[in-house]
Amino acid sequence: MTDDGRYAAVRGRDARFDGEFFFAVTTTGIYCRPSCPATTPKRANVRFFTTAAGAQGAGFRACRRCRPDAVPGSAEWNLRADVVGRAMQLIADGIVDREGVSGLAARLGYSTRQVQRQLNAELGAGPIALARSQRSHTARILLQTTDLQASEIAFAAGFTSIRQFNDTIRGIYAATPRELRAARPARSTRFGPVAAPDGSGGVARRLAYRGAYAAAEVFDYLERRAVPGIEEVTGGRGARLYRRTLRLPYGTGIAEVREPAPEPGAGPGADGPGADGPGADGPGAGPARGTVAGQGWLECRLHLSDLRDLTTASQRVRRLFDLDADPYAVEERLGTGPDGPAAGLAGLVAQRPGLRSPGAVDGGELAVRAVLGQQVSVAAGRRLGAALVAAYGEPLERASGGLTHLFPRPAELAEADLTPVGMPTARRAAVRALAGALAGGAVVLDAGADRQAAEEALLELPGIGPWTAGYIRMRALSDPDVLLSNDVAVRAGMRRSGSAPEEADCWRPWRSYAMHHFWAAAAAP
Repeated sequence: MTDDGRYAAVRGRDARFDGEFFFAVTTTGIYCRPSCPATTPKRANVRFFTTAAGAQGAGFRACRRCRPDAVPGSAEWNLRADVVGRAMQLIADGIVDREGVSGLAARLGYSTRQVQRQLNAELGAGPIALARSQRSHTARILLQTTDLQASEIAFAAGFTSIRQFNDTIRGIYAATPRELRAARPARSTRFGPVAAPDGSGGVARRLAYRGAYAAAEVFDYLERRAVPGIEEVTGGRGARLYRRTLRLPYGTGIAEVREPAPEPGAGPGADGPGADGPGADGPGAGPARGTVAGQGWLECRLHLSDLRDLTTASQRVRRLFDLDADPYAVEERLGTGPDGPAAGLAGLVAQRPGLRSPGAVDGGELAVRAVLGQQVSVAAGRRLGAALVAAYGEPLERASGGLTHLFPRPAELAEADLTPVGMPTARRAAVRALAGALAGGAVVLDAGADRQAAEEALLELPGIGPWTAGYIRMRALSDPDVLLSNDVAVRAGMRRSGSAPEEADCWRPWRSYAMHHFWAAAAAP
């Protein structure tokens, strides 16, 4: 996209590009999101940046009107599998805060100097500046949604000193922490209600997404696969609450995400029966057509044993719900009409706007669940998952509703007998081999992992074939371009839509979304 094209988006206040780039105004010293409602500046006074950190590094402060730090993440980082894309995923997960730039470089397989040079060249900001920008956003959220002391917030957000915290907040927001906190309106903010002074009510987040969001379909997908003990879904369709336990770098947590209300005028559509698919984390019943959420965010509340995990927990929930996706680009490619490259898909895309490809909060957990669910129904896979959690999961200090455990650690499963789970001998061996590879580092499924290397390592393990490896790559590593072309439900969806496997190259780089459309079509009545 050229700078002239970016300026046209700014002039049109085009929210499609929020998070994809930022613009700064040289006469005011402020940077904004493309959809900022303020008066459009003259072209000569505008500079463009790929990241907020780049704008901050150039001396610009965040606009108080459009809050550019609260935009969805860029879909480009999931699309790209190069060092920059992987680095951005790792930084978002908090690696720089926990392990420093050297830890980031080691995970990428590059020297520290190479990583800094590539990030600066492409993004106008190095890893430290990118992490600093992320810390400031976390600090602002805590200032405006909790009554925690500023000193507690500083260290929870990842700052190493109070002075660094104060200087960063003043530099980015042109306000002191006290002034930033005072800006919140009464007991509620645009980011969610203010929590109890002791943090007992959790931290409220509004996790932004762009474009249409097929919330009903996403909650359907997660509800069908929810493993008792670590996940639960309460409430009726259209008003559900998804809850799950989290194992995090500094402690544990519980995430709660509420299904948003349907957009006015969007009917609920059919809630078809849908046949079970090949596993607990296989396609199962494709999502029935539901309502499209239009508010622009999901209400989330995070209950954390250590607030230093706030950034990481938020990012992992974003990956699970695929909130950084670009539905405009997906639909442009897959829904281009009867004469376009994805003619057969156009009707499916029109039926389910904003359909997402859910990810995972923990790659290792997802991989084990995928193996558990091989060649059984979704319901049977859930039962196996529940048995595994009950036998080998780590009990919470205090149960919360139906949430009683954390998912077992790979090291424990690698040595476990697994007989209580009730699986065939070969399946138990496959789970142990996978768990051992995860524990030993032979298979890496963390955010920012090398997707191709991960898939190749998975295929070397007993009991894991192309379908399972591809499915893990799609969900655990948020790959938007996976197509399991031999999947029975995918083939059925292709036939229903008039599509053919030979057209698959036309669906790149969004074949994971095409596959979800095919699964949905196959399950529709």
